[in-house]
Amino acid sequence: MDINVRTLSKKDYRDLKISMTEAYDGLGDVWTKENIVDLIDIFPEGQIAVEVDGKVVACALSIIIDSGKTNIYDKYYAIIDDGKFDKHDAEGDTLYGIEVFVHPDYRALRLGRRLYDQRKELCEQLNLQRILVGGRIPNYHEFADHMTPRTYIEKVKRKEIYDPTLTFQLSNDFHVKKIIKNYLPEDTESKEVATLLEWNNIYYEPDSGSRSTPKQKVRIGLVQWQMRLFKDLEDFYDQVEFFVDTVSDYGTDFILFPEFFNTPLMSPYNELPERMAMEKLAEYTKDIIARIQQFAVSYNVNIIAGSMPLLERGKLYNVSYLCHRNGSLDSYRKIHITPNEMKYYGLVGGNEVKVFDTDCGKVGLLICYDVEFPELSRILADQDMQILFVPFMTDTQNGYVRVRSCAQARAIENECYVAIAGSVGNLPRVNNMDIQYSQSAVFTPSDFAFPNNAIRAEATPNAEMVLIADLEMYSLRDLHEYGTVKLLKDRRKDLYEVRLLK
Repeated sequence: MDINVRTLSKKDYRDLKISMTEAYDGLGDVWTKENIVDLIDIFPEGQIAVEVDGKVVACALSIIIDSGKTNIYDKYYAIIDDGKFDKHDAEGDTLYGIEVFVHPDYRALRLGRRLYDQRKELCEQLNLQRILVGGRIPNYHEFADHMTPRTYIEKVKRKEIYDPTLTFQLSNDFHVKKIIKNYLPEDTESKEVATLLEWNNIYYEPDSGSRSTPKQKVRIGLVQWQMRLFKDLEDFYDQVEFFVDTVSDYGTDFILFPEFFNTPLMSPYNELPERMAMEKLAEYTKDIIARIQQFAVSYNVNIIAGSMPLLERGKLYNVSYLCHRNGSLDSYRKIHITPNEMKYYGLVGGNEVKVFDTDCGKVGLLICYDVEFPELSRILADQDMQILFVPFMTDTQNGYVRVRSCAQARAIENECYVAIAGSVGNLPRVNNMDIQYSQSAVFTPSDFAFPNNAIRAEATPNAEMVLIADLEMYSLRDLHEYGTVKLLKDRRKDLYEVRLLK
């Protein structure tokens, strides 16, 4: 048996008519040759045929409509303009399916699924927002005397009732958008009731002035930073630039440095009380960020500059900076302060949780301890975060395991990528920053499109190095819609919620 899915040809009409006549089984008139010729002339790629052993036995017909100009809830003959197809608009945003049929002798081959898959592929190729179809509910006449269409549809959804058309469409990821009455007057089996079904193209890219133009593949670089003493600030800059230069050579889109990676600069103030030494370190922050912004522009890479102390109105914050390669700057203030940070440095927490729009999509920033609080990541996920960057600093292995385990959980439960980067080595002349433990890593959701252990890449523990990883962004979109489980969609929002209070 030879099965071929292809576009419909005008020469196929003879086979097409035979298959239509058998498939319709008395339900209305078949499409005329003039209808088919017109459809092929105005939208050839939208007319799809399945050929089995040289004969056309199944077909899907469609047009493009502009949902802003066309009433998508119109009845069938209004949509097709009684066969004139005047509503077809090549510049529209919606693929409207006007026909699908399969010759009864070939229905066991599940050719309808091939037709629907081809439509989805066409919708993605043409960058259309959605597919709409008007669907019959042919078994409804058996229940119409004691069941409303809405109840019938809900029971089909729950698989309490089987409907050959609606069950098939639901299994192909369409959802019911609206019930339309008097949709197809001759459809007595459906009692002239139809469902308007929708399939959303998750890859649709609307024309927009947004800075967020998501890429299919994003390359990130993590710096597992060796703590070392520097003779002066320029020596520190040299080390930072070395890593920026090295990692950007691989064509990376983001570079992530660890939390408080500039603490070696505290060494000259080791005799001061811890709080005063941290304030001295904060005096460098403005100049360091200005220099890293220059690196981001000159090396054409977005840099998450770990985190640094910021002294503002007498309060010390732990702040991460996102230096965009277009020269702009965003920042995030650590929300949850560890007991030691509070005890020794008097740090206070920030009050803003938000995603950042970049040229590679929406990203989130959390600093170390923050990732151990699942609510923050969930709020960012609800703001469409795709990658979560977590600079961290841990001195012991058990502290590291807390950060790592929580970061991996955040990737799974929020269907996103999570990258963590920390420091290694020791600083004998800096109080409370004397030892470091790290194994930087990139975590993924857990499903077939991702590594079996949900780890995209990981560094060698306690060794200075860089880690480069490619992240497939379309895999996240597929996961949200078609994953084995759908953690974000399946939440019981009727029962609980996670939300910001301010």
